[in-house]
Amino acid sequence: MRQSNLYVILFAIGLTVVLGGGLSLASVGLKPLQDKQVELDTKKKILGAVMDISSIEDPNEILRIYDEKVSSMVVDINGNLVETDPKGNPAVAEKVNIQKNYKLDPQERMYPVFMVLDGEGNPESYIFPTFGAGLWDWISSYVAFGADLNTVKGIAFDHKSETPGLGARITTETVQGRYIGKKIFNDQGELVSISMVKGEGNAGLSDHQVDGMSGATITGKGVNAMLEKYLDWYAAFIQKTKSQNTASL
Repeated sequence: MRQSNLYVILFAIGLTVVLGGGLSLASVGLKPLQDKQVELDTKKKILGAVMDISSIEDPNEILRIYDEKVSSMVVDINGNLVETDPKGNPAVAEKVNIQKNYKLDPQERMYPVFMVLDGEGNPESYIFPTFGAGLWDWISSYVAFGADLNTVKGIAFDHKSETPGLGARITTETVQGRYIGKKIFNDQGELVSISMVKGEGNAGLSDHQVDGMSGATITGKGVNAMLEKYLDWYAAFIQKTKSQNTASL
């Protein structure tokens, strides 16, 4: 029997409400698991910038190592400690969403700092998250420096949709390994960052240059801009920390 238009409309509305409610309940129920996965992914990237954790399959072991080895804080663009977020909650470095934070004016952002500690509780590495634009979409990294806050100990890149085999190569060990040992300050103490040059197999690269990726010039430029900007935004914290470390010797 043919149903009236009113019946069809009410049925559609009812079905929408039921399905929408079910999806909402599922979303609420899955949120703790999603948050846990985001936490694990973030901590894996931070640890991965300074150590090889590829063979560790147990998530709980990753979290244990992180809790044992890593300390964190949030600073502002002037290098001052930030204790509360804009809503008045305690500022937690691991909970700062770098992508959302990037949309704010640099003066208003919160800048997470992660420190890998030695056996005596002293920082042996400092790790800064960065975010920027690649060829097609966003790119990001966690860049780790030694206690001198100058020499790169490791870097972990990520991207959303760079070209496979070209710009997407920033996530490979080969490309990331090129940054290890490079420096961000010149002999005059000026912050010069690290530049990915055009092409590969370049001879005579300085302490502030790394080989590029053939066919991925725009991605390379995005990486350069990202590092240059974020290192400049972290510069006040770097200089204050270096001064404090020197004064304590």
